[in-house]
Amino acid sequence: MDDDENPMEGGDDFGGGAPGAGDGMSADERHDRNLDLILDIPLKVTVELGRTKMMVSELLNLGQGSVIELNKLAGEALEILVNDKLVARGEAVVVNEKFGVRLTDIISPQERVQQLG
Repeated sequence: MDDDENPMEGGDDFGGGAPGAGDGMSADERHDRNLDLILDIPLKVTVELGRTKMMVSELLNLGQGSVIELNKLAGEALEILVNDKLVARGEAVVVNEKFGVRLTDIISPQERVQQLG
């Protein structure tokens, strides 16, 4: 290798220009391609009816027909969580004999940021 030659200069495709420059794609096409990369990421979506705490002895005494009292009132909004973060609230509905949730309130980005702190 020549002493004047720097392996980090020129001849590489690692930078030195606008992102995507020279790939023949428009900015919109690059944006769509980048968006496509994240659209197939699986997320855990949970609809929470309510919560409670109980002692191990209470848990062991549960049987068929037992009722567990939750912290929410009947008719109160259900919470929709994505990866354990609250993103919306809604109400239970039945769709084709299956439970569903009708969204009634979407949590604003500001409220979601406040949840982190």
